[in-house]
Amino acid sequence: MGKIRQLFEKDINPDTLNGQTLAYLGDAVYEIYIRRHLLKGGVVRPQVLQRDATHYVSAKAQAALISKMQDDQILTEAELATFKRGRNAKSHTHAKNTKIATYKLSTGFEAIFGYLELLDKHDRIEELAIWCIKQVEAGGIDSYDFS
Repeated sequence: MGKIRQLFEKDINPDTLNGQTLAYLGDAVYEIYIRRHLLKGGVVRPQVLQRDATHYVSAKAQAALISKMQDDQILTEAELATFKRGRNAKSHTHAKNTKIATYKLSTGFEAIFGYLELLDKHDRIEELAIWCIKQVEAGGIDSYDFS
């Protein structure tokens, strides 16, 4: 990726982007961590991968994770501000079978990952992704109900 950045990309200040735009990138960034985790954990059948991934990447799971992040106070001020920008962004759509409030929380969650990616804060992304994986696998988000 280093060469691609040098040749084709310009620096962009993520503070100038709206929450939906940050969430667009953040969705992909977070999903890669989860897919890698599942594959390296031995899950290789596509149907099982898709089913298992929803425990981490569904709007409901992400809403629970961001709620726990706030409860545990693990976000920096800048990350929390980015979450709020993503959560409060105007959206003309939302995920099927999901309440709008849940979808907004999920968008805020994804915005954080997009924000950090644009700042090249890969260590922080990994720290948050690992935290999320541990929470899901330990049942740490089961008490949050976003059905």
